[in-house]
Amino acid sequence: MIASTPSTFDFDMMRIAVRMAMRGLGNCAPNPAVGAVIADEASGEVIARGWTQPGGRPHAETEAIRQAGDLARGATLYVTLEPCAHFGRTPPCADAIIAAGLQRVMVGTGDPDPRTAGAGIARLRAAGLTVAERVLEADARWVTLGHLLRVTQKRPFVTLKLATDAAGSIAIGDGTQPRWVTGTEARAAGHKLRAEADAILIGAGTLRADNPDLTCRLPGLSSRSPIRIVLAGRARIDPAAKLIATAREVPVIVLRSGAARPDDHDLAAAGADIVEVPETSIAIVLEMLAGRGITRVLVEGGPAVWRSFAQSGLVDEVILFMAGRADRQQADAARERYLEGLMLDTTDRRPVGPDTMWRLRRTGA
Repeated sequence: MIASTPSTFDFDMMRIAVRMAMRGLGNCAPNPAVGAVIADEASGEVIARGWTQPGGRPHAETEAIRQAGDLARGATLYVTLEPCAHFGRTPPCADAIIAAGLQRVMVGTGDPDPRTAGAGIARLRAAGLTVAERVLEADARWVTLGHLLRVTQKRPFVTLKLATDAAGSIAIGDGTQPRWVTGTEARAAGHKLRAEADAILIGAGTLRADNPDLTCRLPGLSSRSPIRIVLAGRARIDPAAKLIATAREVPVIVLRSGAARPDDHDLAAAGADIVEVPETSIAIVLEMLAGRGITRVLVEGGPAVWRSFAQSGLVDEVILFMAGRADRQQADAARERYLEGLMLDTTDRRPVGPDTMWRLRRTGA
């Protein structure tokens, strides 16, 4: 009988699958970023690896099966999210797994999408495959959380990114470009966050002060620039702003509360999408973005926007860059200044060039 209890090798393979899933972050919405590995436990061979491809297809499982070919027969599949059981633009992954002759399937976390929601696992078991669930579930769930939240709470995964000096203060731009308080390494890490997001959001004040591009400018990742969103309210947006001038190259959404401004037609003519919301409530904004297929949002500021998100409680992760070798006391002071009331657990602290990066998760996430 084939073992259904995960072994040490199974957990190692699922860790690889989680890393594969991370390659799809920011590049496959509205589909989830999924990772898959096909391996032979007897020989210890990793046969194939797959992840959700740009635009959401092919899915991770079918990509790994394609790479494995006949070697998939009798092997084990490790997949971070329950294989889909419904027909969309492609047939169900559960059927592809059965047809490939795989014998065991290790699943990281279940899919709450009502079109699957246990049906994928049930189909595999009905075909005689051995299936284990919740393998390395915490890691698999975290990398898939944007999809899970969009399905269950009608909102995307939210990351707040803050960059401050050692005293916890931010630099205000001169109206033409940002002023930086951290070094090139920290800014590069910030651009990697952009590549992993479906959308990036700022307020009208940050747009006026910094006139940012909000694109990903890491070598080889310029195509991974997220949708750019301005939480504008009733504020005037300069049609000559950099992100408006490039709206036909990288999409821009301007969120308005109430009626449109007379000069909004200039923004629309430049290619920006003007979207009216009843009010600039964070919950309403996030529901609207989820409805557009956005699963991950990076909030870059400024302080008023950070505080609004913190007060809403709808924040999953905070990435705090501080100039120099910031200690815990300095980081806590910055959190209290901008994120009061938001319960966070520190999961990582590391040097980034001459600066310090803190990674924090919402308590209980």
